[in-house]
Formats: sequence, C-alpha cells, structure tokens
Amino acid sequence: MGSPATVVRATPKANLSTMTTSTAAHAQRGTSEADDSQPGTVAPGADQAAIEHFAAKLRFETDPSDVAAARAGGQQIIVVDVRSRAAWDQGHVPGAVHLPTADIPARLDVLPPPQEQPDLVVYCWGPGCNGSTKAALALSQVGYRYVREMIGGFEYWAREGLAIATPRGRTRRPVDELTAPVPVLPPVAAAPARSAAPQEAPQQPSPQQPSPR
Repeated sequence: MGSPATVVRATPKANLSTMTTSTAAHAQRGTSEADDSQPGTVAPGADQAAIEHFAAKLRFETDPSDVAAARAGGQQIIVVDVRSRAAWDQGHVPGAVHLPTADIPARLDVLPPPQEQPDLVVYCWGPGCNGSTKAALALSQVGYRYVREMIGGFEYWAREGLAIATPRGRTRRPVDELTAPVPVLPPVAAAPARSAAPQEAPQQPSPQQPSPR
C-alpha cells in the first residue's frame, strides 16, 4: 500500500493558501474552525472527483460571514456589487464597488487591472439570482484570475445582521435566526415592588348642628 496522497485546499491566491474562516465569524454562526475543510491526507479509495469538485467550490465561492471576517482581518478583497442602480441604492455591502454585469466590458477602469491580480468577490441579490455567476464569468473572460462568488448574495449578507450602506447612512437588520444564532440578552432585573401606601380611614361626616329656631 502506498503512502496516502496529500490534499491542498484550493484558494484564490498563494498567500491565502492557509486561509480559514475567522473565529469571530464561526462564533456568530455557532460553529468552530475545525468545521472548515483543512489540508490533510486522503484515505485510500477516496473519490478523487468529489475531492476536486469540493476543492473547486472552495476556490470559486465564499460566503458573507467569510467575506466580513476576511475584511475585518485586513485581507485586500474587492467586493463587487453587480446589481442595478436601484438595487444598489436600496442597500449594499459597505465599501463595495458598483459594477453591473452589463457594464463590465465598458467600465473595467473602476477595478484594478488584471495584471495586478486583485482578489475579487462578486455578489448579486441572493440564492435565486445568477447575476453573480454571469459577472464572475465576464470578469474571468477579460483576464481576472481570482474571482469568487459570494453565495447567498446581498440577501444573506443582510440577514446575518452585517452592516448595510444606504444613501441615508449605515444600518443593520436584525439577525435572522435561520442564518445565525440570535444574541441572547441577559434578563433585565425587575424593579423592587413598592410597598402600598397605607390607606386613610374614610372620614366620618361631622354631626350637623341643629339650626336655630
């Protein structure tokens, strides 16, 4: 029996080859960093096609929690919103570049050139929208090598309670309990009950003096 082969997790750039989701992001989701796929050995008889498939998914996809954690950790990610102007004005990821898919060929000047090999993360509305897939394809076709989709899109970014930029300023939606644990606030101590004030005895009417005759 030969020695087991080694699997290296596929990631966009060499300097990100050991990148995992941050502890903060996992804490928000109620998971641990051990849940992430890590480099390791392949058992004899493992399905190589499956390994390549899931490694490719990790290379070409990310999610809102991972993006937020990576940016908080100082990674140079360029987030690209590929939706319409109306959608952008309704709310978008803070710091994102607005580049609708249809405008990609004519407006590449809003991004660093492909030669600089920027790390791009594109997103659209949500799971029911394939606009980010179309945009990722278009960016790859013009020479960008490190392009990923943010699965879940803006919908799940907002539902996880992450910051949203709007023309009126930043805001956040309440965390959706189907996307992340809802923070449990400590119970508020009840105010001590006040003792009831003693009730005064009802005043008896004074006897009426007989009127003079």
